[in-house]
Amino acid sequence: MELRPDIAAAPKVLLHDHLDGGVRPQTVIELADAIGYDALPARSEAELGEWFRTSADSGSLERYLETFAHTVAVMQTTDGLFRIAMECALDLAADGVVYAESRFAPELHLEGDLSLEEVVETVNAGFRAGEVLAAEQGKPIRMAALLTAMRHAAKSREIAELAVRYRDLGVAGFDIAGAEAGYPPSRHLDAFEYLQRENAHFTIHAGEGFGLPSIWEAIQWCGADRLGHGVRIVDDIDVTGERPVLGRLAAYVRDSRIPLEMCPTSNLQTGAAVSYAEHPVTLLKDLRFRVTINTDNRLMSHTTLGAEMQHLVEEAGWSLADLRWATINAMKSAFIPFDERLALIDEVIKPGYHALGVG
Repeated sequence: MELRPDIAAAPKVLLHDHLDGGVRPQTVIELADAIGYDALPARSEAELGEWFRTSADSGSLERYLETFAHTVAVMQTTDGLFRIAMECALDLAADGVVYAESRFAPELHLEGDLSLEEVVETVNAGFRAGEVLAAEQGKPIRMAALLTAMRHAAKSREIAELAVRYRDLGVAGFDIAGAEAGYPPSRHLDAFEYLQRENAHFTIHAGEGFGLPSIWEAIQWCGADRLGHGVRIVDDIDVTGERPVLGRLAAYVRDSRIPLEMCPTSNLQTGAAVSYAEHPVTLLKDLRFRVTINTDNRLMSHTTLGAEMQHLVEEAGWSLADLRWATINAMKSAFIPFDERLALIDEVIKPGYHALGVG
């Protein structure tokens, strides 16, 4: 997607992006060759990229998640993890992202005999290398890691402890991910209670493939700082009258300023929304929920943060002022210290939008 110059130039903040969902197709091919992985469904960059996109366009979250088998397969060595992390930083910086939290599940990268610690340290090293190269190219970016535990597995407490151990070494927080149905967040209550005792930040995938009970549990049982997706909060908003009426849960989310990590294109693919024009993110913006815009999985959705923004401008009536507002929302909601968030808002984001005639 060719971006409008103003959207391309706008400073961006990304809170919800999966490392294993943003790998370059050519990198998948080259790393597969290096490790002898022969199960790729296509062997050219164009064909493999198209396979990921069409396979993800199933309308099912479960089918969408199946595409990750091939990217995760090439992320089992230090060389693969380092390269993919470095390229992630470079790709995001090229899109104008100035701050990003990239999430990955260390437990998925142990088949090559790496330890959990080696996985985290290698990814962090890749991010640091990418930051250096991006700055040299005039596109500075700050990368932070989120450690994800898989909600169908039983390693959440161990991954939570890992996140705390590395929180001063590049890891900003914790997450759980995977299919929601049948795997409520309260199954991992021990991990969340541990994180709260340790004053650590965490987000929870909720309200994407499942409805309001998932959101309620994530907030009221588990104490999530942010909601990964949270798109189904609209099920608690009555829009049949002259003005929307918020139910108790929706009102709580809005009143508490709980950030929503909205991922429009991904939601279209998994059936959580029907179009950009009708995506609930616009209603939630108008009602002044703390909305943020994100990519989720750039490879599977064939997207960038700039593309997500442009879809909202061209198809849902968003303005540059709306994008500025959502970007500041995201920076306010990041899992780094307050003074560092404020510096990026005041010194990078606001001046960047001011140069575009906004703010």
